[in-house]
Amino acid sequence: KFPFWSYEFCSEKPALYIKHTCRCASMFSQSSVVCECNATHCDSVGRVTLPAVGHYLSFLSSEAGSRLHREQGQVQRNSTALRITLVPEQKYQHIKGFGGAMTDSAAINILSLSAGAQDQLLRQYFSPEGIEYNVVRVPMASCDFSTRLYTYADSPGDYGLLNFSLAEEDTHMKIPLLHRAQALSARPLSLFASAWTAPSWLKTNGALIGKGSLKGQPGDKEYKTWAQYYIRFLEEYEKHNLSFWGLTTGNEPTAGELTNYSFQALGFRPEQQRDWIAMDLGPALHSSRYAKTRLMILDDQRLLLPYWAKVVLSDTHAARYVHGIGLHWYLDHVAPAKITLGTTHDLYPEYFLFGTEACSGWTSFDRGVQLGSWKRAEDYASDIIEDLNNHVTGWTDWNLALDQGGGPNWVKNFVDSTIIVDHSRDVFYKQPTFYSMAHFSKFLWEGSQRVGVSTSGHSALESSAFIRPDGSAALIVLNRSDAEVPFEVWDQTVGFLPSSAPPHSILTLLWNRS
Repeated sequence: KFPFWSYEFCSEKPALYIKHTCRCASMFSQSSVVCECNATHCDSVGRVTLPAVGHYLSFLSSEAGSRLHREQGQVQRNSTALRITLVPEQKYQHIKGFGGAMTDSAAINILSLSAGAQDQLLRQYFSPEGIEYNVVRVPMASCDFSTRLYTYADSPGDYGLLNFSLAEEDTHMKIPLLHRAQALSARPLSLFASAWTAPSWLKTNGALIGKGSLKGQPGDKEYKTWAQYYIRFLEEYEKHNLSFWGLTTGNEPTAGELTNYSFQALGFRPEQQRDWIAMDLGPALHSSRYAKTRLMILDDQRLLLPYWAKVVLSDTHAARYVHGIGLHWYLDHVAPAKITLGTTHDLYPEYFLFGTEACSGWTSFDRGVQLGSWKRAEDYASDIIEDLNNHVTGWTDWNLALDQGGGPNWVKNFVDSTIIVDHSRDVFYKQPTFYSMAHFSKFLWEGSQRVGVSTSGHSALESSAFIRPDGSAALIVLNRSDAEVPFEVWDQTVGFLPSSAPPHSILTLLWNRS
């Protein structure tokens, strides 16, 4: 069912279409394949140059084993299939980008490989030959995907943050890897930071984990110290020549409202978040040299929208410091996109919506790593398409790399990742979800604008269309059904693009419009 050999672009010779030994090995199959990579061999899509007007490129990944398989087609003058019509005069949001998180665990796993395999993995994510991630989330101090509990200011009573210092996890692992990622990227990476918890001495429960919030009230010294903690973090990373595009107001503020919550959290109700931004965090950022850093509220489930946005953004004192709203994907199945994202965008169109965390394998009934799971790839692609079609400007995966057990994670909250590392063999496996991300991150450049599409009839296809900054078009199509769906794309500037979506597949079409 799955070929031992595959025809792809080999990363060490990206200009050649050659036969290579990156195995899409069915031995790892849940329902599909993973692609094994090492220091010298890995499949890569390579640099993409569009053909002349009148031709188009397609890239296919499927449950049957295709991974960004490239084909070129010719535009036709007429056709009779299901029609997807590009409606470029309907213009929506611009794309910021796609990426993943450089957690402590991700860094540990990447650095467990040989230097050559580390470089290979980073190239797969960040280089022009790879899938060109341009966004990286950076946890501020520890989270569950750490091997120990710590913050940057663990000295009790240090309200002046005189003993604030980055950890070895930052200086020896995350920061060097971020520099290497940036060196491989053809464009500046957009980093954004999220904190899981304040130091225990600032909190009502005196602990980094569990139910607890900041002592006192917004405007009090605890809240002001926590705001300055953010500034100090930005200053310390700046000393290492790393600047941040964005910040969130804190990871999953509702988690810190839950009794016996098992790992790092800091509880905020929306009213507290509003007042902390208005009185402490907003003024601290505004009076620092980081005033242009994008501040995202929520960083939690979209189920909380539009309520959370209404509470924070209807207050002008808080709203003037806010730029966007961060979203986690974990309860999307019970939170319809139009009611949550659509309503929020209609109420507050000037604030961008941005996906800040997602992973598979997080539920008790579907836990941990599943090598080769195509269903998880489809779940990713479907959620991203739905988000994009409801005004979201980007989507951030969780850990960039985990081990075969889905860790390390100090509280054993093991999950899946787009890349799984087997350090004992000095290899890593690119999961189907890696290719789901690639169908977006590789082809939807920053600045691409979503445009309208209309479909001639009902079908199983899910799709989203974009005009890229150079004027070319991109269409991403997902087929989660068991049947092949032939279709055509109608673009009035060039004609019909005949295509077909195999069962259980993701397809990206690219073409020049002039």
